[in-house]
Parts: sequence; C-alpha cells; structure tokens
Amino acid sequence: MPNAADIIARRLYDAGCRYAFGIPGGETLTLMAALKAAGLDFVLTKQENCAGFMAEGTFHASRAPGVMMATLGPGVANAVTVIANAMQDRVPLIVLTGCVDAADALTYTHQVFDHHALLAPITKASLRVIDGAVDTVIDKAVSIALDDQPGPVHIDVPVSLAASPQAGAAGARRVRPAAMAPAAGPELERARRHLQDATRPLMIAGVDVLHHDAAAAVASMAQDFRIPLITTYKAKGVLSEENPLCLGAAGLSPTADKFLLPLAKHSDLILLVGYDPIEMRSPWRDAWDRHTPVVEFASVPNTHYVHQARISFIGHVGAGLQALREGIETKHNTWPGKEPEAARAAMKSTFRADEEWGPAAVADTVRQVLPRSGVATVDSGAHRILLSQVWECYAPRTLLQSSALGAMGSALPLAIGYKLVEAQRPVVAFTGDAGLEMVLGELATLRDLKLGLVVIVFVDEQLGLIELKQRSAGFKNLGVDFGATNFSAVALAMGGYGALVRNRNDLVQEVKTALARNTFTVIACAIGRRAYDGRL
Repeated sequence: MPNAADIIARRLYDAGCRYAFGIPGGETLTLMAALKAAGLDFVLTKQENCAGFMAEGTFHASRAPGVMMATLGPGVANAVTVIANAMQDRVPLIVLTGCVDAADALTYTHQVFDHHALLAPITKASLRVIDGAVDTVIDKAVSIALDDQPGPVHIDVPVSLAASPQAGAAGARRVRPAAMAPAAGPELERARRHLQDATRPLMIAGVDVLHHDAAAAVASMAQDFRIPLITTYKAKGVLSEENPLCLGAAGLSPTADKFLLPLAKHSDLILLVGYDPIEMRSPWRDAWDRHTPVVEFASVPNTHYVHQARISFIGHVGAGLQALREGIETKHNTWPGKEPEAARAAMKSTFRADEEWGPAAVADTVRQVLPRSGVATVDSGAHRILLSQVWECYAPRTLLQSSALGAMGSALPLAIGYKLVEAQRPVVAFTGDAGLEMVLGELATLRDLKLGLVVIVFVDEQLGLIELKQRSAGFKNLGVDFGATNFSAVALAMGGYGALVRNRNDLVQEVKTALARNTFTVIACAIGRRAYDGRL
C-alpha cells in the first residue's frame, strides 16, 4: 500500500515532473525517497532560492511544474524570495515542505513557525496534507499551480503522515480546461469593427501568450494585418525579432520608452494580448489616450488597474485572436506615416551593439557565436536592461529572467535547471559580478551535475544600476563599489574552467571552446565601471 509521500511523488511524475531541487532535512527524508522511487531525480543545491530557480528552469524547458523542497523553519524562510518570484513571474512551482505533526506542534517549538502564515501572501494556495485525502491535496496543488495565471503552490507534509499508508488513492483527476474563445455578440463585433477600421494598430504581447502557447497566433496576427508588435521581456521571441514588425521589448528601459510610448499615444487601436503589466515601469500606467480603442485578451480579469481597456475578453489568448480576425480582410498597409519603422530604426541606432568593447559588445558577440536554437538566461541589474534590448530572440522562452520581481542571483540556477532538461541545447547564463557572487556555491552544483554550461560575467566591480541611480540623484558614492574577484580562479577551484577577456576576439574563442566542453566555463568580461552611462 502506498504511503502519503508515494502518492505525492507519483502525482508529480504524472504531471510531467522529473526533477526536484532543494536541501534535505530530517522532516523530508521520506518524501525524498518517494520522489526518487517515482522517477524524479533529487538535485542537492546550496541554497533554497537557487533550488526554486532551477525548478523554474525545468518548467521553461518541459512545461511541467517546477518542484522544489525545503525542510521546516529556516529552509522555508530561505525560499521566500523565489516563491514570491514565482508568484509575480507566473511560474507554476510546487513547494514541498516538511513540518512537525499538529500534535507535536502543541508542545514542541524548535524551528517551528506557521509556514502558511508566511507563504499565504506569496502563493496561489498553501495546503497541508491530510490523512485520507492526500491524492486530493496534490491534485488540487497541481491544478492550481497550472491554471491561469500560473503560480506557486505550497504543500506542508507532516513528518509522520509522509510515511503513513493511504488506501484507495484514485488516479489523477486533473482535466485541462478547453481553450475558451470570446462568445459571439456585440462586444466581439465592435472589436472587429475597430480592427477593420484601424490604420495605426499596435499590439502589445506579454507573458500569458507563453502560457497559452499562442505565439504562432500572435505572429500570424501581426504579419497578416501588418500590426507592429511590442513585447514585454518575458514575451521576447513570440515574433522573431528579426521581423521588421517587431519593435523590441519594453519593460525597464527609459530610453526604449522614449520611442515606444509615443506609438501607444498615436495608435488608433491597441490590442493587448496576454499582456501583464507587472513587468513594466511606471510610465506604462495609463500609457494611451482614454479615447483610443483598446481591445484586451487576458487570462484573468483586470484587477491591477495599471491600464484600462474599452473591450476586455477573458479566456484563451490564441483563441481570442482567432475569433477577432474571423471575417476581416487582412491588410497590406498600416501606419502611413511610417512611425513604427522610424521607432525601430531609432531603437537599433540607440542600443548599438557595434561598439568595440563594452556590455553591448559582450551580448552581441555571444549572440553571434551562440546557435539560433541556444537559450540564454540573464540576471537582474544594468546588464539585464541593456541585454534585453540588444539580444535578439527568434523563438519564445529563449531569454529567461526574473522580470516581474527582478531578483538577483537567478540567471545561474535558471540556466542549470533548463540545461538539465535540454542537455543537448546550448545554454548561456549572463550575470553581473555581484549577482554571481550571491550564488557562487551553485558552481559546485553545476560541477556535480557535469553540465556544459557557459557563464558570462559582466565585471564592473560595482552595482552598476544602483550606482547610476545614486549618482543621477546627486548622492555621494556609497555602498555600491566592491573589489575584484578572480572568477577564473573560482571556476577552477569549483571544478570548471575560467577565463578573463577584454576584447571581442578573445570572447569569441572562449565561447566557442566553452560550448564544446562537458563541464562549465566562467568567462569574466572586464567592462570597467560606469559602463552603462547613457545606455539604459
């Protein structure tokens, strides 16, 4: 007869999960054994937040929920950042934690606090496994994590219940909801008239396009109706960024906003397609004129009030676009004033990648060497803002980052998780020197996993984005500079390879060599301080 841990593990396997990440504790040993027996490899990490980001990396590669595990008390507390990140970045993450039995909690206090009270604000649900209903709890957790909008679900597993036999556990009951299109009626007809009449349409696509696998529908809509497309950072690649209709990504760059926001003001129809403004800077609040027709296709109702739409359809993004275009002739000419073309050209000129050396040169060089099928991750900081404008994506989910919460230390573990699933696919992690120093221990995890991962470090020996803001605000330099780390020596000490480069030619050679290795390589790119002035 299976025990509670066996049922949990089997349900996760049935949901497509093949890995779990974390740091074990005495309260999670039964659960770990069950995961392994069910076919999920347990990966020991050095810190719980990194475990969660690795789990997210597997989700982007496999579409199955990520799984992380933490022991009670400090293990749970350490995971708060990555759980909050999953909530804001719409990542289906199953968070398994051990806990003492309810009876013991009445008279035992060591490492004990209320996990649910801590995690409730940053999860879609916080559940406790109940004797006799283990299958129901895990089925609910998986469904809640995957349903719109995806997010983290926490499951507390009492230590004695994990090993308790459970009778009558039925098969998994999750049924995916059908792709719902807007119902026929006056609102849909009005939206179609707006599309028919528009001469300056604009489309903004966001993260929910990915969850609905609607990239093809978005690309087709843009091309058939000649609608220029702006994406959030998460949605980069839903239309290949080589396409002249793709205007690039919006999110955190004031410079990009100078070119993109006027298009929103000048448009006579805005289509919001799976657009979640949680990734955006404050200028994108009410970014268009209140008289502009705005048609929104969203997975959940608008309760954020960052923007408003005249017509809003809640349902499947791809099905919504298909319903909108039915009976409407495709267009060959839009924007007679060529404003989008001018904006695209200005973006390309401003975010130049042809500099001899510097942060844009690093991104451009690696992009030229990495195969088109390669995947990149990028950490938070000034380099992320610049790279998100310079780096071309040719398909969805090929540039991974923490964009809503903007958590540092995410690029390396995201890349590790992705590479575990897609072992043959080239993967590069971009990080600042401060971000890598936060998670250096995971290089040992990378060593143990024997993954051929390339880690590119922007070395400027300061918190570049904060230093720039500090200086711009008239403050004296404080708390943003630090000494140089010999990343080549660190990589060698951790069992990998390392190199320091100061020009494009050396970087090309190091990346080519690194991509052929069966272990990790850290390439430190010395760009100097204040390298981002005038670039963001």
